[in-house]
Amino acid sequence: MSSLSRELVFLILQFLEEEKFKESVHRLEKESGFFFNMKYFEEKVQAGEWDEVEKYLSGFTKVDDNRYSMKIFFEIRKQKYLEALDRQDKAKAVEILVGDLKVFSTFNEELYKEITQLLTLGNFRENEQLSKYGDTKTARSIMLIELKKLIEANPLFRDKLTFPTLKSSRLRTLINQSLNWQHQLCKNPRPNPDIKTLFTDHTCTPPNGPLAPTPVNLPIAAVAKPTAYASLGAHGPFPPPVAAAANNALAGWMANASASSSVQAAVVTATSIPVPQNQVSILKHPRTPPTTPGMIDYQSPDHEQLIKRLRSSQSVEEVTYPTSRQQASWSVEDLPKTVAFTLHQGSNVTSMDFHPSHHTLLLVGSSNGEITLWDIGLRERLVSKPFKIWDLATCSMAFQATIVKETPISVNRVMWSADGNFVGVAFTKHLIHLYACSGSNDLRQHLEIDAHAGAVNDLAFAHPNKQLCVVTCGEDKLIKVWDLTGRRLFNFEGHEAPVYSICPHHKENIQFIFSTAIDGKIKAWLYDNMGSRVDYDAPGNWCTTMLYSADGSRLFSCGTSKDGDSHLVEWNESEGAIKRTYCGFRKKSTGVVQFDATQNHFLAAGEDSQIKFWDMDNINVIASTDADGGLLSLPRLRFNKEGSLLAVTTADHGFKILANAVGLKTLKAFESTSFEGMRPSIESASIKVSGSSAVPHVSPVNCKVERSSPVRSTPILNGVDPIRRSAEKPRNVDDIMDKAKPWQLTEILDPVHCRLVTMPDSTDTSSKVVRLLYTNSGVGVLALGSNGVQKLWKWIRNEQNPSGKATTSVVPQHWQPNSGLLMTNDVPGVSLEEAVPCIALSKNDSYVMSACGGKVSLFNMMTFKVMTTFMPPPPASTFLAFHPQDNNIIAIGMEDSTIHIYNVRVDEVKSKLKGHQKRITGLAFSTNLNILVSSGADAQLCVWSIDTWEKRKSVTLQLPAGKAPVGDTRVQFHSDQIRLLVVHETQLAIYDASKMDRIRQWLPLDVLSAPISYAAYSCNSQLIYATFCDGNIAVFDSDTLRLRCRIAPSAYFSQAVLNGSQAVYPLVVAAHPQEPNQFAVGLTDGSVKVFEPTESDGKWGTPQPNDNGILSGRTGSSSTTSNHTPDQMQR
Repeated sequence: MSSLSRELVFLILQFLEEEKFKESVHRLEKESGFFFNMKYFEEKVQAGEWDEVEKYLSGFTKVDDNRYSMKIFFEIRKQKYLEALDRQDKAKAVEILVGDLKVFSTFNEELYKEITQLLTLGNFRENEQLSKYGDTKTARSIMLIELKKLIEANPLFRDKLTFPTLKSSRLRTLINQSLNWQHQLCKNPRPNPDIKTLFTDHTCTPPNGPLAPTPVNLPIAAVAKPTAYASLGAHGPFPPPVAAAANNALAGWMANASASSSVQAAVVTATSIPVPQNQVSILKHPRTPPTTPGMIDYQSPDHEQLIKRLRSSQSVEEVTYPTSRQQASWSVEDLPKTVAFTLHQGSNVTSMDFHPSHHTLLLVGSSNGEITLWDIGLRERLVSKPFKIWDLATCSMAFQATIVKETPISVNRVMWSADGNFVGVAFTKHLIHLYACSGSNDLRQHLEIDAHAGAVNDLAFAHPNKQLCVVTCGEDKLIKVWDLTGRRLFNFEGHEAPVYSICPHHKENIQFIFSTAIDGKIKAWLYDNMGSRVDYDAPGNWCTTMLYSADGSRLFSCGTSKDGDSHLVEWNESEGAIKRTYCGFRKKSTGVVQFDATQNHFLAAGEDSQIKFWDMDNINVIASTDADGGLLSLPRLRFNKEGSLLAVTTADHGFKILANAVGLKTLKAFESTSFEGMRPSIESASIKVSGSSAVPHVSPVNCKVERSSPVRSTPILNGVDPIRRSAEKPRNVDDIMDKAKPWQLTEILDPVHCRLVTMPDSTDTSSKVVRLLYTNSGVGVLALGSNGVQKLWKWIRNEQNPSGKATTSVVPQHWQPNSGLLMTNDVPGVSLEEAVPCIALSKNDSYVMSACGGKVSLFNMMTFKVMTTFMPPPPASTFLAFHPQDNNIIAIGMEDSTIHIYNVRVDEVKSKLKGHQKRITGLAFSTNLNILVSSGADAQLCVWSIDTWEKRKSVTLQLPAGKAPVGDTRVQFHSDQIRLLVVHETQLAIYDASKMDRIRQWLPLDVLSAPISYAAYSCNSQLIYATFCDGNIAVFDSDTLRLRCRIAPSAYFSQAVLNGSQAVYPLVVAAHPQEPNQFAVGLTDGSVKVFEPTESDGKWGTPQPNDNGILSGRTGSSSTTSNHTPDQMQR
């Protein structure tokens, strides 16, 4: 092998070691024979892993190579033999003697005989030469000393015991140099090249349009190193860098995740080559400059797994932050500096937070413990919640003692969850409150937790393992993570002072939390029990808060020292060092300066009764304002998510709203709508310029969602569709005025007013469609007929349908395998008229499980073959549901009212749940609440613990007077996994499943007076699709159960069907898994139809407006639009 090839092996060894491919490192060491890793050899000897010890040695020498090698192998095998004797394992000892030690008898037969005679002794220490043999650990250590001497003396190991001195990540450096050279040869070099592969030479795509950048050189470092690597110790083969103690364990997974400015974790930083000053800054190997706050690296085996996870391709289910693009149009005029108005809170404002998508909804916390939800567009309080203890009995004795002393309790933090479904409140004593938000002016008590001893200093929402959680920190020096049932998931200890603030975040698929304490320490935590991963020193060494830019790519902190010096900085995450320090703080502060960021471009902080603004890329103040005076000396401030409005606290217990041109236009539009008939006619009071107003709530259409959380934004207020929002044109006055028009129910009476397609070969009057599903991929529809036969339709990807997804624009194919096989359930001997069909589809669409009065059959979706059958009747299966976290576990509802928890893999019923009186008709899992909710033909709902399968609660539906408790009851969870849709022929109802309290109810009446046959949430849970036994289809707003749209039978039936003697109507409805405005229905004549609104409409009607919970804009006297019962009156 050539010298260069040999050196390449060493570079690969270094790379493998840095990447923690430990088995591969040692395998290459052995197979190449270039480097004998003494440390690894010692570890295996001390562990007594003798097979691995000899296997590793075999790469460098054999038993009979020379006398040193023979002695090495003899000592190892002798030790293995003695340990077997010490364990009194004579059989193993004989095996070693015959198999391993026999080879040495040809060289020293007398020694072999002496060793053999040890078998006859009760204790081999009776042999004089072995009388001083101690315990196993000591014997191995003594032997190791001898082995090391033999190895060092063995000429075969010469030049193989020392690893060459290399700079850190040398192979990565060479690759980056190559990429840099390739980039310089590009005809159209771009400043942030999108390098996605090393398999082919790099070349930049030609610039396209006016955004094409000017050519610059590629920085040597394309992306930060995935991690910092711990030294292997004194005998380690890879010399640690000079500043190894400052290595940042989080460097890689907190590096910039932007795909357009990085080689996707394949190429890493080279630090040895200078980069021209005009190039973008690069992330170096983590190294803390002596003048910069340092960081300590805590390595763990779990951390190694993180690096491996980072290398894997990103899951499609993970949220990716949008790539930020250089803006050419930013100006000081974009800053919200103009005072729009002042609102009076009545108590000192301590915390504020704008709704994540409804940009005029502001949540305010006060020093008197009250929280208030303001609509600043209307200058109106929507909800006020004075502080009160919801359940004192569940609180700790320490907290109860505090209450007795009548200590005033203030709000420390208010916070929206990223989807707008929940509000969190942290108080100055022990408690946090969680409210569920199911409407623009409806905050319902959800959860109270006695979270910390002393003050709860901060609260935030996070989404580890795709589960919405609450993170809190407190005076007791702890950080805690809670699920939405109040169960504590993690308890992080490590701070030596009260924890001041927390900042949950994620990079790619790694979730973590930054925390700061009042001693100036900043720590980072993963969602495990392995302790803090890093330890920064915050500038000022006192109270500091941290936040990320809206796109998640940049980290900032702002704090004040005990001496009153304030510090606003940007961090270089990969180094644990300060990247930029902003100037402009003038006077000593008596408290802690607060700050916020917006539009991925601006920072703002409150100091000296002013608001000061910075460009993120400029250390100098670019603007400041005193907001016409009256601000606190250290005002609190909060931008709305689009950066058009800024709330700032005042000295007279209120706050001011500052706006830019867009914000002023928005507020003016609200003001104008209030004068154009939006008020109910009974309101005659004049509209006030500021303060409270009786104007009903109007929410503008939101077109831009900026987020700094891994949780995907799915706002639910007023039924705004977050998926469509991104495609809608920017909000303007016309959009808002549209909302001000008198509301009218959308009624679709003619086929031209909607789009629909009928599945081919679907009509079969002898077999009703009783169950209907979309495939999870959204490319097919699966129907189960009352005859037990399943049919599948698929949309084909072609020019007319490039996405290949279900659409009404293209007729799908009735799909069957080449064998012509049908998916037919086990029905011999079954009375199909009495059977209750059931169906469930695996998450990857590979298998479908169904039954129709007989055994449950598991079908392969490609071949339609029956893979297996199980659960033969009696009793018959009536409902099927896969466990959300284990596809091998199935909940099966039975005809005899029981629920079987069945493990497919072992073919065993693990639990049998009893609580209903009649057959099971519905099952729904909630991973957030860790429960299974079941419904039955007895109009009962039961709640079961997923952990223990014990029944937690039972609720009876409230049926109309005189109605017997019969009929199928269906259940389905909202996407928040808290709210539960309950469907009965007599009603639609929404329940809070955490308490099983009914929130809303809708009863059929007037034109929609027929019994309900089925209902289901849309994929984003914004809408509810309901079908009726007279052929009507209704679309409801899911938050309020207000009717948005009615589709009459005349819109989708031919005149012949309408005039026929046999009534035809939909029995079941299914919602598309990705398109919120598409649904399918299965009918009694065996046909299946897919519906979408017209392209011009784009959605099913508009939500009915409300006036603080009282309906407005009703058309005529028809109660079909508003026949609902709010079980908790909106304020």
